[in-house]
Amino acid sequence: MNYANIKNYDVADGPGVRVSLFVSGCRHHCRGCFNAETWDFDFGQPYTKETEDEILKFLEPDYIQGFTLLGGEPFEPENQVELVGLLRRIRQSFPKKDIWCYTGYLYDVDLVEGGKVFTDVTREMLSYVDVLVDGEFVEAERDLTLRFRGSRNQRIIELLHD
Repeated sequence: MNYANIKNYDVADGPGVRVSLFVSGCRHHCRGCFNAETWDFDFGQPYTKETEDEILKFLEPDYIQGFTLLGGEPFEPENQVELVGLLRRIRQSFPKKDIWCYTGYLYDVDLVEGGKVFTDVTREMLSYVDVLVDGEFVEAERDLTLRFRGSRNQRIIELLHD
């Protein structure tokens, strides 16, 4: 897996000050995408153990509220394999910090058993996510007044875990 960028002080992709990872690879190709270079799975740098350690170090300060995962597309099957391990480590190391994830796939259609991108690790990956922003960016639904999403069709879903 490759990644495009790590922001260690992000205030646009969830509440508070966050650490954000932008992964590479996306098959949605939404018209008007703000991050089209990340469609290419080979864009950016290789994701390594050192990358993961750096993300965890950025999460250490108390003023960091949480972590946001976006892209590209975190739920592309190729990306899930690497990302589930990262989310597991974040949850174990920082149980009080929240985890947000952006996906163009629909939670109740594509990320369920039998869904387009459901894999052996999808359920575990979702178990670490507190808030999922789902749905493709639709240029005709673009609305700059919305918080934490780009188009009206996108949903902000609080995932409840036992």
